[in-house]
Amino acid sequence: MTTDTPDTIQQEEVKTDRLQELLGKIETRDYTVGIVGLGYVGLPLMWTFHSNDMPVLGFDIDTDKIDCIEQGKPYIKHLGKDMMQKLADSEKADATTDFSRIPDADALMLCVPTPLDHHREPDMQYVEKTCLTVGEHLREGQLVILESTTYPGTTEELIIPILESKSGLTAGKDFYVAYSPEREDPGNVDFNTSKIPKVVGGHGEEAIELACALYNTSIVETVPVSDTKTAEAVKITENVFRAVNIALVNELKVIFSDMDIDVHEVLDAADTKPFGFMKFVPGPGLGGHCIPIDPFYLTWKAREYEQNTRFIELAGEINTAMPQYVVDQTLKALNAHKKAMNGSNVLVLGLAYKPDVDDMRESPTFKIMDLLKEYGAEVSYYDPHIPEIKPTREHAEWTGVKSVGWSKENISAFDAVIISTDHSDINYHELGKWSNCIIDSRHAMKGIEPQNEIHIWKA
Repeated sequence: MTTDTPDTIQQEEVKTDRLQELLGKIETRDYTVGIVGLGYVGLPLMWTFHSNDMPVLGFDIDTDKIDCIEQGKPYIKHLGKDMMQKLADSEKADATTDFSRIPDADALMLCVPTPLDHHREPDMQYVEKTCLTVGEHLREGQLVILESTTYPGTTEELIIPILESKSGLTAGKDFYVAYSPEREDPGNVDFNTSKIPKVVGGHGEEAIELACALYNTSIVETVPVSDTKTAEAVKITENVFRAVNIALVNELKVIFSDMDIDVHEVLDAADTKPFGFMKFVPGPGLGGHCIPIDPFYLTWKAREYEQNTRFIELAGEINTAMPQYVVDQTLKALNAHKKAMNGSNVLVLGLAYKPDVDDMRESPTFKIMDLLKEYGAEVSYYDPHIPEIKPTREHAEWTGVKSVGWSKENISAFDAVIISTDHSDINYHELGKWSNCIIDSRHAMKGIEPQNEIHIWKA
């Protein structure tokens, strides 16, 4: 049996008093929320807390983003000018590239990229660099929350050791650490940041209590779990579920196509079953910042435990093969018009990874364009949301290429048109009139009758 010493009791009382003080600051909206990384996750999070009367302080190394926030100019299209202008005009919102201001924030939410490297293993350099910087300026009482999707164990094995080493402070004693995975769905008008429940895991009970209290000011619901590792596993599970099911319908698409069966008709009919079926739709491959990447974080971590992730790896193989399938269908379509791929002018519709956004991260369209180019095609793209391709980590060779204009003269000049992203503001009826060789990987031409001997290939 152990007996608490007077010093231990005093330390616990100090911790409890500090926690109550911080909870009080949250309740009175006198608690500054720092957002590190103002991209597709960080900026909506900053807006969500600001909308609920919390002081916000954004950090980013990109001076252009900071300038846009200060001037009220949108740099993420679907978030809009009105939001940006309100942030610019508010006395309770600020953004900076000066990381020495980290002590000004009571909480720091880390929203930085977690991509894969060329070996399809976790690339944690952005998380590590951010933690090194935060650790240099960390003060007692601050709450640090990682929002980036990652493998189970990241917070305990990577984040906390860096923060403690750089700051000289101790997690759970001097500062708090939690993990709450982002669940953003860019462009989804039904579910913005405030309407999506937040899973929260903490390094100790006090961290969970503090993080939940903070999110409760601005998020519809918090879902506390036992620890950070569990919270990290939740997000991985969500994205593995989607990746495997998308792979399944992509495989069905290829099989049913050879059987001359319309996979979309099959899926629509199956979706009428009121139980036991959840509809996923096939496409030209996976895109976005989550599904093409996150399952492989678990695959990588599982090796440490000598476990195989066969479903995940098979799903990855199927999904990454889809751009090649689309290009193969394009070869067949051109051949039906007595044309070779080599030397043909091919237009790809949609550069964004999903409809009606300007987010092109991990878009399968890039792979399709790369493959077309390898086959000798002259490749162009049209995307009403992305007038020019900006620099990316993986596709630097396309930087500066501009979208073609939407006109009969331009579109009819192409030997083939591939629908890679089904933006709602593309006029598919006009496309059907202007092009006689369309490869439809998104079921966008549904219900449009062929015209001018049009050939629509359901890729």
